[in-house]
Amino acid sequence: MQLSKNAIRQIAAKPGLEIPDEKIFELPEKVLQFGTGVLLRALPDYFIDKANKQGLFNGRIVVVKSTDSDSSAFDKQDGLYTVCVRGVENGTTVEENIINASISRVLGARTDWKRILECAHNPEMKIIFSNTTEVGIQLVQDDITAEPPVSFPGKLLAFLLERFKAFNGSKESGMVIVPTELITDNGSKLESIVLELAHINNLDFKFIEWLENHNTFCNSLVDRIVPGKPNAEETKKIETSLGYQDELMTMSEVFRLWAIEGDERVKEVLSFGKVDKAVVIAPDITLFKELKLRLLNGTHTFNCGTAFLCGFNITREAVLHPVYGTFTKELMHHEIAPAIPFTIDEKVKTDFANSTFERFCNPFIDHQWQSITVQYTSKMKMRNMPLLQRHYELNSTVPMHMATGFAAYLLYMKVTKKTGTKYYGERNGIEYEIKDDSAEYFYKVWNNSNATKAVTEIMAHEELWEIDLTKLPGFMQAVQEQIQDMINNGVLATVEQLENKKVTA
Repeated sequence: MQLSKNAIRQIAAKPGLEIPDEKIFELPEKVLQFGTGVLLRALPDYFIDKANKQGLFNGRIVVVKSTDSDSSAFDKQDGLYTVCVRGVENGTTVEENIINASISRVLGARTDWKRILECAHNPEMKIIFSNTTEVGIQLVQDDITAEPPVSFPGKLLAFLLERFKAFNGSKESGMVIVPTELITDNGSKLESIVLELAHINNLDFKFIEWLENHNTFCNSLVDRIVPGKPNAEETKKIETSLGYQDELMTMSEVFRLWAIEGDERVKEVLSFGKVDKAVVIAPDITLFKELKLRLLNGTHTFNCGTAFLCGFNITREAVLHPVYGTFTKELMHHEIAPAIPFTIDEKVKTDFANSTFERFCNPFIDHQWQSITVQYTSKMKMRNMPLLQRHYELNSTVPMHMATGFAAYLLYMKVTKKTGTKYYGERNGIEYEIKDDSAEYFYKVWNNSNATKAVTEIMAHEELWEIDLTKLPGFMQAVQEQIQDMINNGVLATVEQLENKKVTA
């Protein structure tokens, strides 16, 4: 039996399974969401669903699919999907299966643009979410009269212009826009791009005034490890126990946090926030942002290529390894934590690092290192360049764990094969796909240089990093030495050598 509205009545109630009341399907559409990804489904949409089931929000989500990816599963399942929450919370094992009924419908930007714009005429729709990956929020010379515009900011601007026209620019028609892309000050950056696009498109000053004064772009931070659909064996096991099939099944850890920068009006509009203390709406979320961005995401980014090239496929395998686990702890506690570019109490940093490491060890979550490497270069730049710069402001020594992680990143990005628009690296004779917008650049550099020259050229690429990394004292030399050792002896052996040196020092 396939999960769908009609199947809901036939699904038997059982412990650990949460089934929505059919009345939820009648709730009005209140949110427009750009993106169909698992993070959105397991965090913002999770909170909306939870609030609806408690009668606190009473609204559903229209999802905009910007890519040409197949959305038939959403159509077949009437937008329903199961969030499988697994982990340990306060010493208690948690295994919950929640049928999420927050999504009303999924519309394709290319095929349903007029229907998407019609949503702007809905007076109850006052909220916009997005997660268009970290490269989605950027300025593109976009024509917003196109159907649809090319970029996400262009699509958003076109929607807001339609909203302005539909309600004659009334104050009440302004929207609360909450991007969840993992970039610093995501709301502020999105707002500046949208305003610039409005000027580029020569839009009426009355609209621009309405855009600036009556719409709120919120900086936000999302934190939940969501690996996505479980492997085939685990999926079959869960589906058998639940009594239905679910093509959109989504695994998630227990921990959750959505910190949103906003005032009392934002709190009022985002009324679903009352349902869970993990939704934090506050005037300043810098503390949450820096802890998560540096200690969780920064650790992931220094680690993902390193661990993958060591032979580990999932996070748990790596951090439970006696030597690699030590490498990760040393990286977090002694290099990343001191270099966070924001003043935070030492105990708060230590506690967050310890809890993050425990999350990495979650026995129920198979978080693939390979999935963390998507858009590796932009993640390395945004998450870790500020850490490197801050380290050198405070120290004259080379951060060897960061250097090792950066060396492994460069080695991971060694493109050995190009097929059409796809790029591949190689691990122990087996190809892996490199999903990174900078893959073509790395393909050219690695094919024209040996390791030493490639490292020098890439690290000196100031346009790529917004800093000349060769000028950080001793850093380039350390990276060159580590990458040569990785090539000669293997990545895990290089990590082990680093930890052994530290023990005997």
